[in-house]
Amino acid sequence: MKKTVVIGASENPDRYAYKATIALQNHQHQVVPVGLKEGQINGIKILKDKPPVEDVDTVTLYVGPQNQPAWYDYILSLKPKRVIFNPGTENDEFEEQLKKNNIEPVEACTLVMLSMGNY
Repeated sequence: MKKTVVIGASENPDRYAYKATIALQNHQHQVVPVGLKEGQINGIKILKDKPPVEDVDTVTLYVGPQNQPAWYDYILSLKPKRVIFNPGTENDEFEEQLKKNNIEPVEACTLVMLSMGNY
């Protein structure tokens, strides 16, 4: 299974980051939700302050492009294989940085990918 860091995690069940965390968990992926506030999603603790995480396969972004620069160094430090830019998070500047670091940028919806079986 693919260890996935969810950037922009929130306890608000209406947020897509919340829904993605649960969907990833339901598909047996190890999920590390990271947000601005601590909390819980379906028994998983939301971490804050950009914690170190080892062996990351995927980062899935739920932070708008205007707020992403504060996350660039952290995401690069995780050395994921790919970063999923969910709808509304697309960012050409960051996607170019990822490519230069041999990290695949993917413009897609995590929830759709999981439902189609191509996550």
